[in-house]
Amino acid sequence: MIVFADTSGLFALLARDDDMHVRAKLNFSYFSTHDVRLLSSSYVLLETLALLHRRIGLAAVADFQSKIVPLLEIVWVDAEWHAKALQRLFTLGRKDVSLVDCLSFEVMEARNLRTVFSFDKHFEERGFSLAVFHDLDVRRGGSFRAKPGE
Repeated sequence: MIVFADTSGLFALLARDDDMHVRAKLNFSYFSTHDVRLLSSSYVLLETLALLHRRIGLAAVADFQSKIVPLLEIVWVDAEWHAKALQRLFTLGRKDVSLVDCLSFEVMEARNLRTVFSFDKHFEERGFSLAVFHDLDVRRGGSFRAKPGE
C-alpha cells in the first residue's frame, strides 16, 4: 500500500507539542511495521522543512532530513506539475487551499492514491481518506483502516 505524506502528518510526527503528535506517531509506527510506503512531493518537503525550522528549530530540520526523508518516495516538481497545481488553485478559487495542497491532490490523482497521512480536512473535502487508527487493541494485533471523517 502507498500512502501520500502531507505536511500536517510529517510535522506532527516531529513536533511533540502538536495536538496530533501521538496519532502521527501511531500512524507512522503502523506504516513501518506493515510495509506501507510513503509518497510525497518536493513542495511538501519544502513546506515541512520551513515549518519545522520556524516553529521548532534546526535540530528538527536535521532529524527530518536524516531520518524521515530517506523513507519517502519524492515526486520532484517540474514546470508541468507546477502548472497543473496552479490551474487547480485558480479553479478552486479558495483562499484556504494552498498551492501545496493542490499539487498534492494532483499527485494523488495521477498515482491513484486514496489515502493520505494528514490531519488536513481539505483532503477529505476532495474525496481522499485520512490514514487513522481505529479500535487499536494490542492483544489482537491492532487494526488499521482509512476512514473519511475522522
